[in-house]
Amino acid sequence: MFPAFRRNATRVLARRTSACWLVLSALAFLCGTFSHAQNASTAPSNTGAADEPWQTRNWHIQSTIIGQGYPSYSAKYSGVSSLPTAGQARETVSLDFFGGYRLWRGAEFHADLLTWQGFGLHGTLGIDDFTNGEAYKLGVRIPHSAIARFFIRQTIGFGGEKETVASDQLTLAGKQQASRLTFTAGRYSVKDIFDSNAYANDPRTQFMNWAFVANAAWDYPADALGETTGLSAEFESPKWALRYGFFQLTKQQNGFSAEDQFLVWPGESSAGDDRFFHDWGMVAEGERRYSVAGHPGVVRPLAYLNQGEFGSYKAALSIPGADISKTFAHRHSFGFGLNAEQEITKNIGVFSRVGWNDGHNEAWMYTDIDHSGSLGVSVKGDAWRRSGDVAALAVVVSGITKVNQQYLKAGGTGILDGDGNLNYAPEFALEAYYDHAFPRQIHWTLDYQFVANPAFNRDRGPVSVFGTRIHWEF
Repeated sequence: MFPAFRRNATRVLARRTSACWLVLSALAFLCGTFSHAQNASTAPSNTGAADEPWQTRNWHIQSTIIGQGYPSYSAKYSGVSSLPTAGQARETVSLDFFGGYRLWRGAEFHADLLTWQGFGLHGTLGIDDFTNGEAYKLGVRIPHSAIARFFIRQTIGFGGEKETVASDQLTLAGKQQASRLTFTAGRYSVKDIFDSNAYANDPRTQFMNWAFVANAAWDYPADALGETTGLSAEFESPKWALRYGFFQLTKQQNGFSAEDQFLVWPGESSAGDDRFFHDWGMVAEGERRYSVAGHPGVVRPLAYLNQGEFGSYKAALSIPGADISKTFAHRHSFGFGLNAEQEITKNIGVFSRVGWNDGHNEAWMYTDIDHSGSLGVSVKGDAWRRSGDVAALAVVVSGITKVNQQYLKAGGTGILDGDGNLNYAPEFALEAYYDHAFPRQIHWTLDYQFVANPAFNRDRGPVSVFGTRIHWEF
């Protein structure tokens, strides 16, 4: 079984990794190498040095390849959305060019040109705590491109002490007042601002599982690529913060917003959204920063409310085949979350997320999970003289409401699940990874995930998913 699985994985990955993407990635690497050399001589004028505290422009590049596969496992039955019982391997690749420009003092413009290719396991179906955070629901066989982000950020300071903000993919470097108000408007990911976590936030560099990238019970506004149009406001002080956002929802479940007709290449003819004040998602988040014995910690409570033309699980039960598409009506969904992180020592940190939503209406954008809890630990490699390396382990338990269980048992399908029947049990997932740092910002990661009761079904699995990741950024 395992030799055949390895041979199949090798053939699939070799066949599907696009030559076009590899050329783009190589060019990006050469551009980054050249830019490193340039920056060595131009740092005083463009990197936030003492004679120029405000960085005027920056650009960054990242590329990520993730390969995942699993050997065969047992199941009593399968449905249209079930993870196939035969072994399978899939890959995703992405390449981003980020650019930032300072419009005036306190105002920044940022854009992200994304190229992507590949698929999640079974087209990103069959596991609700899905295993690849780069594999959102749109998979493509040949490279596609999109302007994934373009937004303006305006920051207004209130005086007092200042703090240094480093240059990164979506931020210009400079000194900012610790007490400030920031407005962001345009197209971006809700996760760029909300539900951040130092140890579990980015599938390109940290945990890959969706449940460790974001709160799995938060159906956060996004199109099929993970971004949407909206605006947000943040008030920051030295010890706490408040955030609020208002975002557009797509007209179709896991669909594309109207601007994707023009910003995705090849274009998406099905793209569209309803009136901006008719289909929307709101989110509010608080943040409290503190320290324990000199070690920093953060707690972030979150609440959200979505409004749109959603289907109802209860209404679908009275329709043959539980066809939820025949139950669309103007409805609301809401939920709550809590996100916490705590440094234990200089090199060890722990994190946790818990989430709950009302679970009466179908999920629209992220996962079908109605309640979830995760816990994990991240360890830097200083203890074994590998300061750039990270070893981490996390677990998550997720479940759904009673009416959602009845809907799936009647043959209904969600964004990620639907086995045609259901012998319910909470889904359990474990992920462990080791990230090894090479020179020139190259990272290689080995990853293992174990999933019990995939798609909340005790009649299937468990499944072991083996993965690897190569990530480079400048």
